[in-house]
Amino acid sequence: MTLNFFIKRQILFTVLLTLLSIKSYSQIVFENGYFINESDQKINCLIKNIDWEDNPSKFEYKISQDEPTQKGDIQTIKEFGINGVSKYIRAKVKIDISSDELNDLNSEKNPIFREEELFLKVLIEGKASLYLYENRNLTRYFYSANGSFINQLVYKRYMINESNVAQNNLFRQQLFNDLKCQGITSRSVEDIEYGKKDLKKLFSNFNECTNSAYVSYGLKQKNDLFNLSFRPGLNLGNLVIQNSPASFYNTDFGNKLSFRFGIEAEFLLPFKKNKWGIIIEPTLQSFKLEKTIKSNYDPTIPVFWGGLVSNVKYQAIELPLGVRHYFFFNNESQIFINVSYVLVFNNNSTIEFRTGSGSLVSSKDIKSGNAVAVGMGFKYKNRYGIEMRYQTGREIINDYYWSSDYKTFSVIFGYTLF
Repeated sequence: MTLNFFIKRQILFTVLLTLLSIKSYSQIVFENGYFINESDQKINCLIKNIDWEDNPSKFEYKISQDEPTQKGDIQTIKEFGINGVSKYIRAKVKIDISSDELNDLNSEKNPIFREEELFLKVLIEGKASLYLYENRNLTRYFYSANGSFINQLVYKRYMINESNVAQNNLFRQQLFNDLKCQGITSRSVEDIEYGKKDLKKLFSNFNECTNSAYVSYGLKQKNDLFNLSFRPGLNLGNLVIQNSPASFYNTDFGNKLSFRFGIEAEFLLPFKKNKWGIIIEPTLQSFKLEKTIKSNYDPTIPVFWGGLVSNVKYQAIELPLGVRHYFFFNNESQIFINVSYVLVFNNNSTIEFRTGSGSLVSSKDIKSGNAVAVGMGFKYKNRYGIEMRYQTGREIINDYYWSSDYKTFSVIFGYTLF
């Protein structure tokens, strides 16, 4: 059994074992929150924060850390929230159920309302309040101003003929009618988009303009969704090359330890409590290998008097593009796994075969293929990290008569700059 096969098997075994063993511990943590029941009683508790991408109809909570998990739902809970993070209120509203998918647009300009009882996500709470409801491809904003009932802000796309789409932007008129203040002009409302950023800004401006206290929920700084990390490490590489018509070129270089240096950009996705991310990691790889293939005179190969030596000079920039998933133990410790597709850009990389006296016998340019990499790591305090990564075998010689297999196992150390 070769070392590379052993490494590959051990990595796969470790990944599976770890995922199974941490499943019960890696759930999103319960955070301090509250709910209000049908009797208008406010109960402080711990709520399981899964950073809902769609508005929930139920949630899990504990009265205390040692108590069993219970469930609250829209039939029994009027309001719930996670302190300083999010808030949901139960409301009976008329919601437009028209599809916004291009293939499903209808020709009706007016919304198709249906009365439903929903948990609305509070975005702005004050004299003028803004709410959000999301469910799959349905996104609707609601509002209330000056103590009014909660109504939907109307925006609808519809077909006017087979190839043209029009928009019902009634929400702009609603905002202009109900958010009257010296600092809010018709021009500012005319340009507003039906999206979270523009609407939150307008409602914040109105509350400030009227000197009204308000709360903004779900604020995220841009830097919270982007990490830049310094990533040095060690590669244990294994290279085997073969030549079908001239087997005396066949070389197993064994295992070679080399340094690697990378800079990783990580873009966290703004849902599911930032458990998913996209990673890009330009990495500099460089090493040299030498192996004596024939140490004695071989009468069948007279040109190799004095032996045959194989030399590899490899320089490349590797660019892993991948997806990462985090498992949270607590606020300071995380385990992650990632899968990447590795693009390889070679630079002056060659394999040479020379006689023992140094005479060049053959030379081939290295044109490495791309690869797939799987990794598992640990991150502490969102700053210090370590990862073990296995990169699948790939060809490094693009020639009909040659075959090759280059694999790496890496230990990567990480330090997040910001």
